[in-house]
Amino acid sequence: MVSYMTGSNTSVDSLAPKMQKETLESFRSGKVNLLFTTDVVEEGIHVPNCCYVIRFDLPKTVRSYVQSRGRARQNNSEFIMMLERGNVEQRNQLYDIIRSEYSMTNSAIKRDPDSDPCLLKDHTFEETNVFIVDATGASVTADSAVSLIHKYCGKLPGDKYYTPKPNFQFTSSEGLYKCKLTLPVNAAVQTIVGPPSRNSHLAKQLVCLEACKQLHQMGALDDHLTPSIEEPSENACISKGKDPGAGAGAGAGTTKRKELHGTTCIQALCGSWGEKSDDAVFFAYKFDFKCNIITVVYSGFVLLIESKLADDVGNTEMDLFLIGKMVKASVSSCGQVHLNAEQMMKAKRFQEFFFNGLFGKLFVGSKSSGAPREFLLRDKTSSLWSPSHMYLLLPLEDNSTDELRIHWPGITACTLAAEFLNKNSLLGTEQSDDDGSNPSLNSTGSPVTYCKETNIIRFANSSVDANSLRNTVVLAIHTGRIYCIIEAVSDKTAESSFAETVDTVSSEFATFYEYFYKKYNIVLKHPGQPLMLLKQSHNPHNLLVNFNDEGVSAKASQAGVVNEKPRFHVHMPPELLLVLDVPVSVLKSLYLLPSLMHRLESLMLANQLREEINICSSNIDIPSSMILEALTTLRCCESFSMERLELLGDSVLKYAVSCHLFLRYPNKHEGQLSARRSLAVCNSTLHKLGTDHKIQGYIRDGAFDPRRWVAPGQRVLHPVPCKCGVDSLEVPLDKKFQTEDPKVKVGKSCDRGHRWLCSKTISDCVEALIGAYYLSGGLVAALYVMKWLGIDAELDPLVVAEVINQASLRTYVPNYEIHMIESKVGYNFSVKFFLQEALTHESLHESYCYQRLEFLGDSVLDLLITQYLYNHHTNIDPGELTDLRSASVNNENFAQVAVRHDLHKHLQHCSTLLSNQISEYVQSFTESDNTTRLDPSIKGPKALGDLVESIVGAILIDTNLNLDKVWRIVEPLLSPIVTPDKLELPPFRELNELCDSLGYFIKEKCKNKGEVVHAELLLQLDHDLLVGEGFDRSRKVAKGKAASCLLKDLENRGISRKKRKHDCVDSSQTMEDDSLEPTIPKRQRRAEIQLLDESKKACSATPATPVIVTVKTKKGGPRTTLFELCKKLLWPMPSIKATEHKSSAPMEIGEGPERKKGFISFVSKIILNVPGYDIIECTGDAKADKKSSSDSAALFMLYELEQRGKLIIEETL
Repeated sequence: MVSYMTGSNTSVDSLAPKMQKETLESFRSGKVNLLFTTDVVEEGIHVPNCCYVIRFDLPKTVRSYVQSRGRARQNNSEFIMMLERGNVEQRNQLYDIIRSEYSMTNSAIKRDPDSDPCLLKDHTFEETNVFIVDATGASVTADSAVSLIHKYCGKLPGDKYYTPKPNFQFTSSEGLYKCKLTLPVNAAVQTIVGPPSRNSHLAKQLVCLEACKQLHQMGALDDHLTPSIEEPSENACISKGKDPGAGAGAGAGTTKRKELHGTTCIQALCGSWGEKSDDAVFFAYKFDFKCNIITVVYSGFVLLIESKLADDVGNTEMDLFLIGKMVKASVSSCGQVHLNAEQMMKAKRFQEFFFNGLFGKLFVGSKSSGAPREFLLRDKTSSLWSPSHMYLLLPLEDNSTDELRIHWPGITACTLAAEFLNKNSLLGTEQSDDDGSNPSLNSTGSPVTYCKETNIIRFANSSVDANSLRNTVVLAIHTGRIYCIIEAVSDKTAESSFAETVDTVSSEFATFYEYFYKKYNIVLKHPGQPLMLLKQSHNPHNLLVNFNDEGVSAKASQAGVVNEKPRFHVHMPPELLLVLDVPVSVLKSLYLLPSLMHRLESLMLANQLREEINICSSNIDIPSSMILEALTTLRCCESFSMERLELLGDSVLKYAVSCHLFLRYPNKHEGQLSARRSLAVCNSTLHKLGTDHKIQGYIRDGAFDPRRWVAPGQRVLHPVPCKCGVDSLEVPLDKKFQTEDPKVKVGKSCDRGHRWLCSKTISDCVEALIGAYYLSGGLVAALYVMKWLGIDAELDPLVVAEVINQASLRTYVPNYEIHMIESKVGYNFSVKFFLQEALTHESLHESYCYQRLEFLGDSVLDLLITQYLYNHHTNIDPGELTDLRSASVNNENFAQVAVRHDLHKHLQHCSTLLSNQISEYVQSFTESDNTTRLDPSIKGPKALGDLVESIVGAILIDTNLNLDKVWRIVEPLLSPIVTPDKLELPPFRELNELCDSLGYFIKEKCKNKGEVVHAELLLQLDHDLLVGEGFDRSRKVAKGKAASCLLKDLENRGISRKKRKHDCVDSSQTMEDDSLEPTIPKRQRRAEIQLLDESKKACSATPATPVIVTVKTKKGGPRTTLFELCKKLLWPMPSIKATEHKSSAPMEIGEGPERKKGFISFVSKIILNVPGYDIIECTGDAKADKKSSSDSAALFMLYELEQRGKLIIEETL
């Protein structure tokens, strides 16, 4: 591998010192084996031994030649210089350099050491005043020690008000000089007194040499005698960086990197009774369902499992949302239940029969697949049961209260029905290839005629009075599908017209009799019986998401009315129906079970992780629901996610690590502490901690797909075969299971539970777990889970007491300002020195300063304010909560707090620049009243914000880390804390979010005019083109000023964004179809957009020449092309509205290869406003889904624009 290195000021491509260090580390480790460099490495930089040193440019001096050749110090190494062929001048110059070297060497060899006693004395003295590091051979002499001390001080934390540098004081006595060296307050060593010397210059050198020795002993200088900027972890933190062998790709804990991980098996659902034929004992958990509509009744169910669930898992409640109604499901523990061998057989058969009949298929194989059609339960069904997924879901008798009464008659009826189908499965075979076989129902022994007087209907397995048919659950023996009878249609029989009954214009079948004969090869024996009107069964739905709040008008939602989709029913002869002696309420409850079990399984998994964390402690009680929230991402589309807990956990982690480092390393300065904290809380560290404890297997990162949910005994209807290349359920942490491919879908799992996760999701989950434990059990619980994770953040009360004791022994000079500031803060310090230290800027050159307390106070304020916002704003989305924290926890806000309470007057410093800047800022702050927004370009000096943070840090230590007490003291100082309705976003971001919600685009132009940046923003409305301009030295500030101009212009035009805390008007009723914009997660913040004035003059946005575009016809291609076109030309986003069409008979949808049959089609209409030209409308073709219909409409729009000369379609892919 090849790399290069230059000096820090050599050219535009020069490397910063940090990059130089990384390059040298790569060269030392062997990762880089060929290094190109300038003459920066001739001295002052330690380069490891090299085999070859090749110099392309001729050295200009003997010194340069010797230094370059000195890099080839390894045994058998070679030093090569390149000369231009035929260049006599270069050759003579090289010979002169070599001759000069030989001359110096000979002079040194021939010198008589006895000829000059002074020279010998000086020489001997110089050799003894050198410090050599045994490990590396690096050395520093008395002469070079002074520059090394200056270099070390330059690496210490400082700012524009103070530059760290050494201070020398000399004293003389009896002709000898002593030098006292005072290093900056944040140095590892404060004061050193050197040995007596004959002159002040030598005294200064010797004291610096002694300082180098001590700094090396304390680790401030490394073994190469260079300042240690980032110290080793010393087991306090985990090494930062990419995984070994990760290459140049994205590192661990980043969003860009995706990793393949498995899913942890739920131990509570494991069972060993699947293969047994004898009796078994189960733990029983009763499911009760209560609908908000009293007349709607659901049957109870019981869950039978081998393991006992935790109390908060086995006794829980949840809401299930259906169309127009809500069902509250409650789970309660009912002790243990014993089932004998016969009951076990029937229970398993019921589960196999009903879940496959309702959500799967009871018949496998078909003529199209070439496999013979067979009844699923014909042979042994052991393959449908897995030991890792074993439980029974059985119906309960209605009106059963506390007593657990399983509905055995219904279970037995399903068992008999399964036996009937097993014996008569040929009745359901498809039409044969004209072999003359015509299966019929004679085997049932049913009468051939239908007696109208007795009103008895003959079904496949029984006879039923026609008056008692309503809500009877039946199964079609030719398809294996389950239905519910609505009524017997007295005027329709199997001999009635097929086309008229199914509402189709034409049909190849004249009657139902003909339909079943030709399609299924079934000869109806009772064609005179009335047809049954049946309600179809349907796929399970995700009932955990309240879809009633989406796409529903405000008036309808307030009235509790939801427009329910029209229902389609089927007609069927009764002799093809098998009556199931099961109440319809059982059937309705079965649709609730997939969502209920999914949530219950998630709680079981959360409890499993909780038990693993709490294995060493029984005193910490964290609800499983809180753990589940910490494991759930936004992709799950639940009403909760880890985002808020992650925000809180981030602050808790930062605070705990900051306190631990502050207490453990009393002699380390703020820069060293910050480096260690960054290392401990960075995403790569958290990722490693999470994967070490296998947290990735517990994370829920995909929305519940009820079609893929299967109960034990149910055959998978939508399999996703594993193609991950992993034989085990757990995926190894290997580079080959990492990718940055944007095409890889995150959150979708295969049948073995393997799924791709964003690497950062694991880091976020770790923080969310810390937040969950803190929220439920306080700081003690949070520290416990951090310890379990491997984060060293212990807060020892004895260490806190020692810090307080040491501070109380420090010299404190009584000062009236201390009492004055105590009255302003509202707290009297027990140890006054803490406050004195918190007020002292490093420029005062005292033996202390506020930097360490500022480091502590920063984390304290972050935690306290985040916790306050979390508790007081429970209904806002995580993104807005983050914005509130950012607006509250920043240096500018703290600087305003300092000025508002006159704390700035007590800052002790010796910087004229700081004093002037504070005065200017105070004047600007005073002049701005409450109605005027402070100019964003005016920023308070950082020292003012640091002052507030250091005071809070001092209060924390003085109160023995009592967070509650600190908050009671600090809250009045910080008030008023920003609220959602007072939140002010940065102007540029506010403009972007407003335009996104309106469907407008912004074009940005930035030019440098001397030292000033000119920013210009263009915004095309429906009729006007707005221009905003801003000037500033900073590009960001200039863009902010330009955005502010546009926001004021939009507000004057009646276009504004207003946040409302309650009862926001949901504008989603006007958004009846997918947005044209590509799928991007939108913020959940609701906004009320008011358009008050549209009567403005038109502004032409039509391009002078047609735009050339390339259209991709694959799904999403036309929409993306149109979107990019509008963005390029600043046209407002077009609107798309899809209309759904349904038919009870199959209809042809689409054209060409995409042509297929279906019952539902969509037609989309698109409207595009071309500013200054026209409003264009296009309607697409009918398609089977909304997105395809939107693509069709977008494609028609592109063709229309081409006909009008607005664009040229160069190619269609």
